[in-house]
Amino acid sequence: MTERKRGPWTILKERLGYQNPWMRVREFDVLRPDGAPGLYGVVEPSNAAIGVLPVFENGDTVLVGQYRFALDAYSWELPEGGGAEGTPPLDAAKRELAEETGLSASHWCELIEFDVSNSITNERAHSFIAWGLEAGAPDREGSEADMQMRRLPLREALSMATSGAIRDGFTLIMLMTAVEKARLGALDPDLSRSILSGLDEA
Repeated sequence: MTERKRGPWTILKERLGYQNPWMRVREFDVLRPDGAPGLYGVVEPSNAAIGVLPVFENGDTVLVGQYRFALDAYSWELPEGGGAEGTPPLDAAKRELAEETGLSASHWCELIEFDVSNSITNERAHSFIAWGLEAGAPDREGSEADMQMRRLPLREALSMATSGAIRDGFTLIMLMTAVEKARLGALDPDLSRSILSGLDEA
């Protein structure tokens, strides 16, 4: 292949290192910004990361707990999953919320979009707030057979986040962003009131 630039990096050669249905890893022989030769690996997930913060009228939310194979540890998180290429992120979010919790929502809004781990992956995350919630039955995948669900006030979820009991980065970002936007009045007024009531700040 012909040399090409990527910002201050020069790509000399590219090859596929590994691929499965969920991701691929590409390796690049490069010249670093200082001109020295180097090797760079990039993990490219097949799906976008999707997250949902469900908010009940009284300020409660829902966490799901599951064992995370990669970490060899149990994790409490907001509902999360993947959105296939070509699927609108909001459609994927609605599906994930229903699958993991059984909840459906009459109102949705975008919360924040961010890069997950920009030194090793090009994964992009899309998150939403769901409110006007109605209960239903979860329809979980086989990999989620051990999943638990817990409804709790937002202040408790936030306390778990700041104490380290919640370590999932996606969940931390969603909780902190929602609370700050509610405090700034940057969300729907009824939604902001629900979030702040969950913090005992209404």
